Amino acid sequence: MTESLAQSAPCIEAFSRALERCGLELRRDRTTTLQVNVGVLCDLACRHCHLEAGPSRTEIMTPETMEEVIAYASRCRFQTIDITGGAPELVPGIERLVAALAPLTPRLIVRTNLSAFLSPGAAHLPELLRSAGAAIVASFPSANVGQAEAQRGHGIMERSISALKLLNDLGYGRDGSGLELDLVANPTGAFLPPSQCEAEQKLRRDLERKYGVVFSHLYTFANVPLGRFRRWLEDSGNLGGYLRRLAGSFNPATVPGLMCRTLVSVAWDGHLYDCDFNLAAGRGLGGEQRHVADMACPPPEGTLIPTDDYCYACTAGSGFT
Repeated sequence: MTESLAQSAPCIEAFSRALERCGLELRRDRTTTLQVNVGVLCDLACRHCHLEAGPSRTEIMTPETMEEVIAYASRCRFQTIDITGGAPELVPGIERLVAALAPLTPRLIVRTNLSAFLSPGAAHLPELLRSAGAAIVASFPSANVGQAEAQRGHGIMERSISALKLLNDLGYGRDGSGLELDLVANPTGAFLPPSQCEAEQKLRRDLERKYGVVFSHLYTFANVPLGRFRRWLEDSGNLGGYLRRLAGSFNPATVPGLMCRTLVSVAWDGHLYDCDFNLAAGRGLGGEQRHVADMACPPPEGTLIPTDDYCYACTAGSGFT
């Protein structure tokens, strides 16, 4: 395992050492989730983005790689398939990918920043997702306009609310519909998220009162110090303090449930990773470079998972599972 990023922050204990001190190892369990990152093209350039996604990025999954992903999902039959980006709505061929993957898994998740649903050519996608029975996981940083725009740009609140209302009109987030609409909130600065239960109650009240919007669940996660967010931390002089805050909140009880133990992530170019964060850092599956076309089955149990200082973001407080 490599801990190269930790060398730039000598004030914190290496993550691998923290695991060892607690008598733990981060090894792969049975893989039940296939995460498909279809590219880093996005209509937003959020400050907290660990992948540095944005409008100028051109890395997207080709139709050929999509077919290789579909073939892999057909061979292995994962319990959950999770489509993410960037903004999946903007990737040509996303309709084919959704339609082909939906019958291959009991649970299909599609992630969105909400505003991309309002992009030209994407108006038909919410109905497609409804027809496929896909769960939607939407990034929504705050019901406070100033906080939301500080993270995601001017005018984002209006677009996000419009998209949420559109999804509600299709039944998403409404009791008894069977259509799950979960929101994900990341802090707007170099601090840890609030209590998830309290944050969900407050956001539910605020969105229904102000906009008549409903949703299923809220998940609050710490920002991962990679990509654009790490650069912002460095430029603002917050990197050392933020890493110390993450390391000081290390909760060993989160390790057994970490997503990297049961998830395999396939990037837009078809290469595999233990999670989306190792993808961003360029650390291949089990420390090796593997392509989805070469995989006959899920990754083997017991494989050691590469780690670095950013892994503290997944084990701080309640964790990122």
